[in-house]
Amino acid sequence: MLEEIPRTVAAPDSPQITAAEAEAMVRAVLRLFERWQVSDAEAREILGGLAPRTYARWKAGAPGRIDRDLATRLSLLMGIHKGLRFLFSDPERGYAWVKKPNLAFGGRTPVEIMAQGDIFSLARVRSYLDAERGGW
Repeated sequence: MLEEIPRTVAAPDSPQITAAEAEAMVRAVLRLFERWQVSDAEAREILGGLAPRTYARWKAGAPGRIDRDLATRLSLLMGIHKGLRFLFSDPERGYAWVKKPNLAFGGRTPVEIMAQGDIFSLARVRSYLDAERGGW
């Protein structure tokens, strides 16, 4: 006999990113930066001008408290990664894409755009990838 599986609630009880989720995103983003071959200086700018000491703690596995701005940046980076995985069947091509000049960004690389430091630059790259994969 068939049994109905309970549906996932469309609106979660907690719309906030939990500390555990933020820490998991930190670990994922650090691995992503390695795959993208992003320098520590570029990574800190992408993360909104994170202090070198704080970034070193992140890399040592102690991210500490993640504020709303950082959580949003981490979420945008996860969305960029997801978009690249949808667009490229070969993950290595997706990882390489962020370092290639792109006419949509005035001939600059996506990493250069993201490393401008403002959250809108991250959103710009995310929106571009969403549009490319038909996410509008």
